[in-house]
Amino acid sequence: MGINAAEAVYSKGAPRQHGAMEYSDAPVDLDEVRRYRIGRIRDELKKRDLGAVLLFDQVNTRYATDATNMQVWCSHYETRCAFIAADGPSILLDYSNHPHLAEDLPGVDDYRVMRTFYYFAAGTESQARAKEFGGEIAELMKQHCGGNKRLAVDRLSHLGTDAIRAHGIELFDGLEVLEHAREIKSAGELVLMRASMAACEAGMKSMHDAMEPGITENALWAKLHETNIAMGGEWIETRLLSSGPRTNPWFRECSMRPIEKGDMVSFDTDLVGPYGYCSDISRSWLCGDGKPDDEQRRLYAAAVEQIKYNIGLLKDGVSFREISEKAWPIPDEFLSNRYSCVLHGVGLADEYPSIKHGVDYAKSGYDGVFLEGMTVCVESFIGSEGGKEGVKLEEQVLITKDSVEMLSTYPLEDSWL
Repeated sequence: MGINAAEAVYSKGAPRQHGAMEYSDAPVDLDEVRRYRIGRIRDELKKRDLGAVLLFDQVNTRYATDATNMQVWCSHYETRCAFIAADGPSILLDYSNHPHLAEDLPGVDDYRVMRTFYYFAAGTESQARAKEFGGEIAELMKQHCGGNKRLAVDRLSHLGTDAIRAHGIELFDGLEVLEHAREIKSAGELVLMRASMAACEAGMKSMHDAMEPGITENALWAKLHETNIAMGGEWIETRLLSSGPRTNPWFRECSMRPIEKGDMVSFDTDLVGPYGYCSDISRSWLCGDGKPDDEQRRLYAAAVEQIKYNIGLLKDGVSFREISEKAWPIPDEFLSNRYSCVLHGVGLADEYPSIKHGVDYAKSGYDGVFLEGMTVCVESFIGSEGGKEGVKLEEQVLITKDSVEMLSTYPLEDSWL
């Protein structure tokens, strides 16, 4: 599947969803997905007796409103946010006066220009403008929250939080609200996630076709970006691709290193594709037309075993602690270079929960329960301490009542096993 596979994701036709990314006819009713998502937020607010939530994280504003405006740029500054009342309107306070960006979106009842106070925009007037912003939020609470002064905020500087608290408003963690809202996917969301995965896996095919000795890590990674953008995707959150001796330990981002024949090439897509949904899977390949050596095969077999074993533990009702305790026992030689978690949630980005390895549970783990409708990514990195190379694998799955459904379909290197 190449770039022309875009036609398999979208049918041809004039864009109809004018307030968000202008996709051609979507495979589901996007407004139904949008109403579901903002309904999930309001349910979580009511569970916690919160009057409203104020969202600055651009992934959260996207989840709540589906209105997009320079999302990566706006993530640098407190320049755009959404105010969602538990029993009232959803108000988008945008970077500038561009109401066409929120036109016809069911998750936006009111559109305003935000009074910005970050230093780049406000300079020496930052304090004064923050007070104006705090007064506006306090007025929204007064108008739409029935006397409830409990406001959740996902992320905000001390200037903004102090300005809001000055009006007697009590602040709570908005990330908790949104992480729990986002954890259960609707049927429509799953269709959109599969569309994102189709773009991701087409990009991986483009990478595989281009991978030959002499290509740089950066040039190979660019193939994934190119295909994603061409198929309606949006961005990639990391640059996690490395080759040969740079694969172990993990978490080196791609460089100008030319990839050599016989090198292991490992990568993690972290791709935000069509409709803003994340496709987060990993593969390890061999550069060139040769066969893997015995050590490469051994590492790869261990990674496959870890992934498949841990996927087999997942189902509705199993606890986070149980997964940590029962997860594949990592051999001592790979333990120090283990991946940071057994698995994690995924939606518009990586999200709740993060399940730690048993050896890390006492220090970093927390409990909870997997539920039908959650989507997660199961992780593996296998590399010996001081070893030459490492293997990175990751699969994206949907939790069902009795097991899982695979969302990622790109084949593993079964001939290596």
